[in-house]
Formats: sequence, structure tokens, C-alpha cells
Amino acid sequence: MSKVPPIILNNGVEMPQLGFGVWQVPDTEAETAVATALEAGYRSIDTAAAYGNEEGTGRAIANSGVPREDLFVTTKLWNSDHGYDSTLRAFDTSLSKLGLDHVDLYLIHWPVPARGRYVDTYKAFEKLLADGRVRAIGVSNFLPEHLEQLAAETSVVPAVNQIELHPHLQQHAAREYHAERGIATEAWSPLGSGKGILEVPAIVAIARKHGRTAAQVVLRWHIQLGNVVIPKSVTPSRIEENFDVFGFTLDAEDLAAISALNEDRRLGPHPADVS
Repeated sequence: MSKVPPIILNNGVEMPQLGFGVWQVPDTEAETAVATALEAGYRSIDTAAAYGNEEGTGRAIANSGVPREDLFVTTKLWNSDHGYDSTLRAFDTSLSKLGLDHVDLYLIHWPVPARGRYVDTYKAFEKLLADGRVRAIGVSNFLPEHLEQLAAETSVVPAVNQIELHPHLQQHAAREYHAERGIATEAWSPLGSGKGILEVPAIVAIARKHGRTAAQVVLRWHIQLGNVVIPKSVTPSRIEENFDVFGFTLDAEDLAAISALNEDRRLGPHPADVS
């Protein structure tokens, strides 16, 4: 059984706080990577239509021998499929590629506000939830103004908002906003996508202090903040290393040192700019 603690979503569904992401993993490699993650103990897998690897992910799940009820599978709707009917069609396509009869969490990948269709898209998500084809619905990369519009025009509060979040972009205001509304914060690019965070002297020093790696320290920081986190790797040793973050605790000094690293610096695009 997985040792990962669950986050209880706002509809009572349990989601593992640590999952495995497959962004930028080619479909031909996804099956092996996901199989390795499942063998290591991960039970939450995060993919997306745009990643082009739902089929490989689905094959790994089918061949894993892990009971479906023990897994938490997330996928996402891509920008070109916004709109009520097109959302329902896109979901059918994702489900077919995954080889599943339901997903545990379905997310709108980006709000693409210039198109003005994310409310209609979310209403289709509400239908999928009502029909039992998804266990929870949420969003990704939504800003507070997008969430406010959903709150005004739809009836189901998103269970999750998956946003870029790492020590250089700590998203204090967004996390506070989510917490006030019962929305779980999920971090993408939690380790900073190899852009230097793991070499920051403060993080290296904390890792040395605990006899851990820099990646384990950053993931532990996320866990202790209450974030859901989905590190990605195709290297078996790293996949296992990233899972081993529950045998130590960062102290107040450690947390303060990491908090001081915030620069509000994005690695990815600003959500208002994605079209």
C-alpha cells in the first residue's frame, strides 16, 4: 500500500498528496516511466491530452496489476477543445486513449480567457461529474478572476487548481485564495524544471543537514505547505528518490529559508497570455 497521505478534496474524494507527472514524456516512454512509478509506490498519475501520452499511460495502468480503485488518474482538456459539446467529445477521446471507464480528476488545462469559453467548458465538466464519468473536476492555471467567474456562473466549486509553484514562485496569494474557497492547490513544475532551484545554496545546505537530496527537500517543502505535488522523471532512481519524502521533516528554520527564496518568477507563461 502507498504511504502517501491523502488530501481530502471538497467533495470528499481522497487524492494522494504526491503523484507522478508525465509532462514532456513521449508516448513511447510513458508506459515504462509510469510502470516504474507504480512499482515504486505512486498511486496518482497526472497526464493530459496535450502531452500526447495518454495511450502509453493507459497501457502502463492496464498492465500494472494495481486495482483500479487504488489509483487516482488525472487528465486535462486542451485549449482547442473548449466549449460544451467539444469538451464532451474530447473527454471521450481521452478516456478511450487511457483505456478507462472513468478518470478521478479532470482539469481544464488553461483558461484561455481570450476565447471566453471556459464557463461553457466547465458546465460540460459538471455534466461529466453528474454522470459519474469523473470523480472530481477542477482547473489548471486559473487566476482568481477566472475562478470568480466560475463561481458566479456554475454550481460546483473546482476541487483543484493546478498551478506553477516552486520555491522561486511560491504563489502565496493564490494558495490563500484557494484555501478560503476549499480548492486544493496542486503544484506543476514543483522542482523548477531543472532551472537552477536544486542548486540554490540554501536548499543544498538543508539537504546536507538532513542527509537528503535537494529534490527531496523541495518536495518535502511542498508536502508540509499542504500542496499536492506531481514531480516528473523518466529516470528510475529519481522516480524512487522523489517518492521517498516522508521519512523526515523540515523544521521552522528550514521552512523560513525556503520561504525567503520567493522571487515571483515564472518559468512558464502567464495564464492571461495563453491562447
